[in-house]
Amino acid sequence: MVKSKIRRKPGGMLKWKKALPVYLLMVPGMAYFLINNFIPMYGITIAFRRLDFRLGVFRSPFNGLENFRFMFATGNIWNPIRNTLLYNTVFIVLGTVCAVTVAILFNEIRNKAAKRFYQTAVLLPFLMSMVIVSYLAFAFLSADTGFINRSIIEPLTGNFVPFYQDPRPWPFILTFVNLWRGIGFSMIVYLATILGISIELFEAAKVDGASKFQQIRHITIPHLKPTVVMLFILSVSRLFASDFGLFYQIPMNSGMIRNVTQTIDVYVYNLLMHQNNISMSAAASVMQSFVGFMLVLLANGIIRKISKGLALF
Repeated sequence: MVKSKIRRKPGGMLKWKKALPVYLLMVPGMAYFLINNFIPMYGITIAFRRLDFRLGVFRSPFNGLENFRFMFATGNIWNPIRNTLLYNTVFIVLGTVCAVTVAILFNEIRNKAAKRFYQTAVLLPFLMSMVIVSYLAFAFLSADTGFINRSIIEPLTGNFVPFYQDPRPWPFILTFVNLWRGIGFSMIVYLATILGISIELFEAAKVDGASKFQQIRHITIPHLKPTVVMLFILSVSRLFASDFGLFYQIPMNSGMIRNVTQTIDVYVYNLLMHQNNISMSAAASVMQSFVGFMLVLLANGIIRKISKGLALF
């Protein structure tokens, strides 16, 4: 009987020792995802139970889809769903157009100092806490001390606008705040793509007599297409979700304007914190996650039909 000898690759232990620090760097991130994202997933079962605190989560009676049926039967969920879908549709369309436009304009700035300044100014709102943004908004919108009422509306008309009691301007206010805060991050992604375009293409276009607009139309925008599609698919995954800080802290959770500011995330928060209905809030969260997952599959499938190379999977 011939015994096969296992040969160790020379330097194998040395390679492992070199890779070990990299794996150790992954430990904090993996621990965070495990503790924050995966372990709490057992809470999904709450959506299918009539939760009894005396019995605990797993011993509470199973009631199937009763929580979902009751949630839709009350009718309170339909307004948050409408607001979430409409706001996110506007955010995706305007956010993409504005971010691409700003990225193209940034690429045309030749002064390095000016480029650093404007890039910092555009990105700074994205780095701000939503709490700070909410107080900045309050400084502008307050009926008594707000800049818009005190310095613009009152001197011109003698009256003031109670922004936190009037629901009409809030779709525009929330859209503006979302664009102001989020356009910087998206712009950097598109700008990185533009900077990766070969300069020889633009030089050849100049030689052929192409104007700046024609260069943008026939060179820049086609090269941005894969990035736009990728970010679009990622945005669609959040079509049924919303920025909780934007829709809760900016309007200061005012009940008089809740009809146009309450999204699904705010609805779940109010169910949990104000009505203490844990089962219903869990059901709304599970429904939100499931629909978001299906939207990603749908968006990717449509793009795969149009252009297979642009699909994520």
